[in-house]
Amino acid sequence: MSQMPQSTALSRCPSCEEPLESGDRFCGACGYDLSVVPAPPPDTPTLTMNGMAPHPRSETAPVDWPTAPEAGGANTPAAVHLPSDIQGTDSGGSQLPTTAPAKDVSKGVRFDRPSDADDYHLAAPQPVDPRTSVPSTPPAGTKVCVACRSGQVDSDGYCENCGHAQPRERDHVEQELDAVAAVSDRGLRHHRNEDAFAVSSTALPDGSPAVVAVVCDGVSSATRPDEASIAAAAAANEALLAALPRGTHPQQAMHDAIIAASHAVNALATEPETAQEHSPHQNAPACTFVGAVVTTGLLVVGWVGDSRVYWIPVDRSAPPARLTEDDSWAAQMVAAGLMSEAEAYADERAHAITGWLGADAYELEPHTASFKPDRPGVAVVCTDGLWNYAEAVEEMAEAVPSDAERRPLHAAQVLVGHALDGGGHDNVTVAVLPFPAPLQGAGSA
Repeated sequence: MSQMPQSTALSRCPSCEEPLESGDRFCGACGYDLSVVPAPPPDTPTLTMNGMAPHPRSETAPVDWPTAPEAGGANTPAAVHLPSDIQGTDSGGSQLPTTAPAKDVSKGVRFDRPSDADDYHLAAPQPVDPRTSVPSTPPAGTKVCVACRSGQVDSDGYCENCGHAQPRERDHVEQELDAVAAVSDRGLRHHRNEDAFAVSSTALPDGSPAVVAVVCDGVSSATRPDEASIAAAAAANEALLAALPRGTHPQQAMHDAIIAASHAVNALATEPETAQEHSPHQNAPACTFVGAVVTTGLLVVGWVGDSRVYWIPVDRSAPPARLTEDDSWAAQMVAAGLMSEAEAYADERAHAITGWLGADAYELEPHTASFKPDRPGVAVVCTDGLWNYAEAVEEMAEAVPSDAERRPLHAAQVLVGHALDGGGHDNVTVAVLPFPAPLQGAGSA
């Protein structure tokens, strides 16, 4: 609370230590003028509230408070001073630094207090949500998401930006060479594409061209059918490209290629992932096989299973033909005379195959045939994913574009589209080879 000032009261003379009486103005012993004795300093606390010694009050620098300007009139409000406008002093009367940090007075929160060890600190900012952030441009050669077109695709097949699952690489595949083209599509019902193909061209010993197409269809009831079709197509293509330039007859080369494809598929059954002793519930990988070799005067086909080759002449007045016979239950019923073709293929057992490539095949019987067409045309090499929607040769001829010889890739695309438009219940793979092989088709590919 506030106190009133009091007059000086001394008990002894400051000069001779003579006792004094109350009210004396001079010492009775030495005559010392008691009025010159300075007044005692005002009472101040010995400790501040935080336990620190107070700053001594300056005797030479009085506080210079700013003078408030006079109001301009009865209707003019007095000027308002913000705390930041006034030069403050400390508890001892000393001037505070002019560069004191600003304070946020609008919210009553101080930001100029020195940090203490026990202060709470704000949490680190959270990671940015990749779904709402703008991704950086992926490096050149990186696979880009098909949905957001900007995020990178990780090793699991998902976009790192939007999380969208990417189509598998084999869901839709196209390849075109000078004299052959092929298209493979997953279809509309299957969760993956179990078909595979290989197309290539090489030169015979006399320098004439030889064009190759191999198509394999994985058996869905087998383990790893997609790997079986890939292994078979690659092995057969490699065998043909090795045998044909050496002068091996194309039909013999096709037979040997089927044997090589069979060995490649059989080898999959011995791998740990499929080995019967470790996984007794799994069966051996398996697939069907169909291939064609076109030269300047010869068309050779080979097959095991129910994939087919159709011959479609450029002159549509000439009859088309199917060049293969299925290894299937329906084909056996027709061959034995037990059913008509219409009755056999209407049966639910029609597509049960009786021949395939795989370690658990009953007996490997490669089928090969050679033809010498007397006119230009195309060989359509396909899986049952196509011919289920154009089974009769007349239906297939109608589905093949009239310019297929000149535009084999376009023809293959149209045929795949025909199957998808029909329902796409199975994987669809088609290769189109013009006959005769054009001379510009020579050379390894």
